[in-house]
Amino acid sequence: MALVRLLVLSVLHVSLIGCQHAQSSHQVSSPHHPEGEQSPLGVDNLSFPWSRLRLPRYIIPLHYRLLLHPNLTGLSFNGSVQIQIDVQNNTNWVVLHSKSLQIFKQGAGGGKSREVLPVLHNPSHEQIGIFSPRVLSSGQKYSLYIEFGAELSEGFYGFYKSTYRTSTGGIRTLASTHFEPTSARMAFPCFDEPTFKANFSVRIRRSPEYISLSNMPVVKTVEVSAGLLEDQFAPSVKMSTYLVAFVICDFKSVTATTSSGVQVSIYAAPEKWRQTHYALEVAVKMLDFYEEYFNIRYPLPKQDLIAIPDFQSGAMENWGLTTYRETSLLFDPLTSSVSDKLWVTMVIGHELAHQWFGNMVTMDWWNDIWLNEGFARYMEYISVEATYPDLKVEEYLLYTCFAAIGHDSLNSSRPISSPADNPTQIKEMFDTVSYDKGACVLHMLRHFLTDEVFQSGIVRYLRKFSYRNARNQDLWDSLYLFAGEHLDLTAMMNTWTLQKGIPLITVTRKGSRLILRQDRFLRTVLPSDPLWPTLFLWHIPLTYKTDASSTIHRHLMTTHTDSIHIGEEVTWVKVNADMTGYYVVHYEDGGWDGMAKLLRENHTMCAYVFVAGHLPINKALDLIGYLRLETHTVPLLQGLGYLESFYQMIEKRNEHDMYILRFFRAVIDQQTWSDSGSVSERRLRSEVLSLACHLNDPPCVEQARHNFKEWLQSNGTLNLPTDVAETVYSVGAQDDHGWASLLHTYNVSLSEAQKNKILYALTCSRDTNKLQRLLELGLEGKVIRLQDLSGLIQMVARNPRGHHLAWNFVKKNWDLLVQKFQLGSSCIRNILITTTHQFSSLEDLAEVQLFFESIKEHASRLRATQLVLDNLQKNVRWIQRNLETLRSWLTEQMK
Repeated sequence: MALVRLLVLSVLHVSLIGCQHAQSSHQVSSPHHPEGEQSPLGVDNLSFPWSRLRLPRYIIPLHYRLLLHPNLTGLSFNGSVQIQIDVQNNTNWVVLHSKSLQIFKQGAGGGKSREVLPVLHNPSHEQIGIFSPRVLSSGQKYSLYIEFGAELSEGFYGFYKSTYRTSTGGIRTLASTHFEPTSARMAFPCFDEPTFKANFSVRIRRSPEYISLSNMPVVKTVEVSAGLLEDQFAPSVKMSTYLVAFVICDFKSVTATTSSGVQVSIYAAPEKWRQTHYALEVAVKMLDFYEEYFNIRYPLPKQDLIAIPDFQSGAMENWGLTTYRETSLLFDPLTSSVSDKLWVTMVIGHELAHQWFGNMVTMDWWNDIWLNEGFARYMEYISVEATYPDLKVEEYLLYTCFAAIGHDSLNSSRPISSPADNPTQIKEMFDTVSYDKGACVLHMLRHFLTDEVFQSGIVRYLRKFSYRNARNQDLWDSLYLFAGEHLDLTAMMNTWTLQKGIPLITVTRKGSRLILRQDRFLRTVLPSDPLWPTLFLWHIPLTYKTDASSTIHRHLMTTHTDSIHIGEEVTWVKVNADMTGYYVVHYEDGGWDGMAKLLRENHTMCAYVFVAGHLPINKALDLIGYLRLETHTVPLLQGLGYLESFYQMIEKRNEHDMYILRFFRAVIDQQTWSDSGSVSERRLRSEVLSLACHLNDPPCVEQARHNFKEWLQSNGTLNLPTDVAETVYSVGAQDDHGWASLLHTYNVSLSEAQKNKILYALTCSRDTNKLQRLLELGLEGKVIRLQDLSGLIQMVARNPRGHHLAWNFVKKNWDLLVQKFQLGSSCIRNILITTTHQFSSLEDLAEVQLFFESIKEHASRLRATQLVLDNLQKNVRWIQRNLETLRSWLTEQMK
């Protein structure tokens, strides 16, 4: 056994903020010495030893011993960390991450010699360098000891403060963490990259009125001094820094145990404790399901799920302590709709899937974050389908793939695996491509390989790389062992992960054969355009079905053109028959006419046909004309979405509102104002009645007003049917008294599900002064939480009266928004996309380009800005190509 050398490096006081100089991003801090003593080390000639964003590979952290003492009154924290490191090259330097932390001098003690060493800072790379005059020898282990402190963060990253209000009006404070992707360095100095996996032993000091939680259970609580307790947590399993978590709060919990003995607890603010029971049921079921599906035991003794009042994303998979936005964990039977229930179930399924995909096996670097997020998104559907089949989650998977297609059919899309180096680029990787396209490609692969092969391959992948890091190739290798030698799985999947875009399959019938051609599907250009892409090639697992047989046939297309023998007797062919393929189909030479005829005559034959942008608009509308006969939720809602997007482009709205109402009259009249029926029927009811009232359908508006009046008269004690509550509130918000009453209820409600519905209703007002007030309340962050601001901006932008209002608000407050949400975050991306997505004129395009030019320093670093411009150019071209045809078609229909 090799000898272990223990060298304690005691690091001096230095302030990141206090020593920054404009001339240089590299600063040297000299240790402070009592008067008359000589500094043991001259620092004048030292410069920061490392120039790269990624840390050096030759120092490996093994174990962190972390002590934290947050002050929830002063909103600050102090701490210390002792990191055991393994040195693999001779060096005088230890370089690690630290952001916005003050590094303090450590006092003498323990009888060991502690040298006071200089610390150098590189704020632009969020790194510190510690210099040792003695060489740290290759093959030896050392201990690095640092004391530090900081203010609790004001935003949603690092170690940050959150507050909630009690029913009596009191404000309570808690402290929570969110480290993914690069913010553990804001809470303690660390090697903050996914490959630097280590064990963590955490201690947290608190006053007795609070509890503390971390990844592992508390093994011991000791009294440090009067009124100060220290919780000591069991050492963690080996994991990445971004998965470390701790929360100090006064929450209450409910607890149950899985069949294998894992203790599951749901934590929430005391007055929301009753909304935790559904999440507990789901979490226990999900952990049992995943242990069986992955055939790997959950490795920790407990799993806590906690609802944090201030939370930017939906949830976070910290190992053993998953954190959630309240709307993603809490379920109130009186105010939560069936869609809210589905959402909570899916989010818990997502985060618990991460305990294996992401936590146990972690991507090597953020360029492959889809190995975490694509899998967790896809496992939502597999787990919910298995544990809650009545929720019909498979319908939601189709919407997920439609969303991915919408993004991927723009030229500004990106490959699933894309370079990401700095924190802004890394944050931008958490997008539709990583989550939704990743899930849809896995869905296609699973159906191509069969469920059994897919499951066996991923179990092998998880077992082989447990407590390690993996890359794309490692997954393909694991699946290949079960898929068979006949298939070049790496070549096939590289076409889906290493190039951007989605294929368009053009289908032509030639006698007994189907002639197939693949191109990249772009909504901004047509094959006749010079910009039409020709260099893309996918290996596409096609499925197709004909009227000659009920069999779904399979064919792997690996060339630009291909053909399939189907026989002379076949009347029609539907490609992508099982809707598992991630590709768009276009039928040439009258193929769509046949499909439209088939749908009209036998509309149950096809659950859904994706209408490619290459079909003339009048033919596309003819094709979805069958929807008036449709009873299935997915095609109805998708068709409804297409019609709405078409009509948003046209000026004479009232005339066309009448057409939509007439088109869907039968469906509207079938709806009841209740919570009865299957999950599909209930989701359809919410959408259809919302649309009807939005289009001022007299019977709909009258019923909603009646329900709202009853609700007002009951002083909020009447519980509206949850599926129609948002529609009722939206109609009620149209007059001053109703709007003011709703804002008051929003302010005092303890149900986040109800507050979400009310906030949407408030943004439906036709009074621009009210919309402006909402935006200001969101920016202020008191009545409307800052976490809800990006969603609020999106809601205001959806309102025709608020569209330009929202955009102007974003332009005016841009720097403030970036400061609050961080550049590259999903909030900034969503704000940009949702405030511009309806713009469709050349004037709009010029205005947006001008704004991006004015924020060039930010805009040039964001993928989202190109996505916005791409979408705007698509809208402008769409109007130029289709507006007159659409007007003529509508005029003809109105006759």
